[in-house]
Amino acid sequence: MERTFVYLKPNAVRRGLVGEIIKRFEQRGIKIVALKLFWMSRKQAEKLYEMHYGKSFYEELIDFVTGGPVVAMIVEAPRVIEMVRHIIGDTDPLKAGTGTIRGEFALTITKNLIHASDSRGSFEREYKIFFDESEIVNYYLDVQDDI
Repeated sequence: MERTFVYLKPNAVRRGLVGEIIKRFEQRGIKIVALKLFWMSRKQAEKLYEMHYGKSFYEELIDFVTGGPVVAMIVEAPRVIEMVRHIIGDTDPLKAGTGTIRGEFALTITKNLIHASDSRGSFEREYKIFFDESEIVNYYLDVQDDI
C-alpha cells in the first residue's frame, strides 16, 4: 500500500464539490486514512509551496489557498500517487482529460480546485505540514481484497 497527500482548495469547498471529489476517490477503492477541514495558515501555505517562492504567481497562490477553508486528507491504495494524479487531471484545466476533476470543474491553473503530492518524497514532506501521526487512522476497508 502507498499513501499520498491531497487537499481541496478553498474554491472546491465554496463550490460544494467536496463530496463529489471524495466520492471519486472512494469509488476507485482509495481509502481515506486522515481527513480534516480547516483554514490553512500563511505559514503552512508558504511551507507547502516553498519551491515556487519568487515566481510570478507565488503571492496570488498563497493568498488564494489561505482565503477560505480547505479539506486535507491522506489517502491510501496501491499506486495511489499515480492513481490520484490520474483522477485529478493536469494542473492546467484546459489540458486535463475529460472525466478528471480539473477537466470537469476547474477554470484556471492557480484556482484548479485540488492539490495532490506528485511523488513519495513530496508526500513525506507535505503531509507533515498538516497532520500529526496520531491523526492517521489505520483500518481495514472491505474493498481492499478486491484491488
